[in-house]
Amino acid sequence: MNRLVAIDSHMSLDGESGSGDAGLMHRHRYRLHVQRIDATKNMARFYLLSIEPTLFGNISLVRNWGRMGTRGQERVHFFENEKEALTLFLDILREKRKKGYRPAPRCGNHRL
Repeated sequence: MNRLVAIDSHMSLDGESGSGDAGLMHRHRYRLHVQRIDATKNMARFYLLSIEPTLFGNISLVRNWGRMGTRGQERVHFFENEKEALTLFLDILREKRKKGYRPAPRCGNHRL
């Protein structure tokens, strides 16, 4: 006989953590997709920057770049706090803007 019994442990996986580690995760998402296209130079490049939490409570800055249509290369930097990661994020952004990179247009509802 197959009997269904409602089981509810009253514990949520989405709830607050009891260990007090909620403050370790950053509250803001920093994600940027820029590109540089110059048909006269056969140039079509992309650059992605993203600040993400690590599994160990630190912060990482993930950089992904390459020619459009390819997977590109990736590099990850690890930081003790979000402020350090954001400083590098902004430094890289300034450098890319000077080289002619501009925000990539959004297509439909797709969000990075």
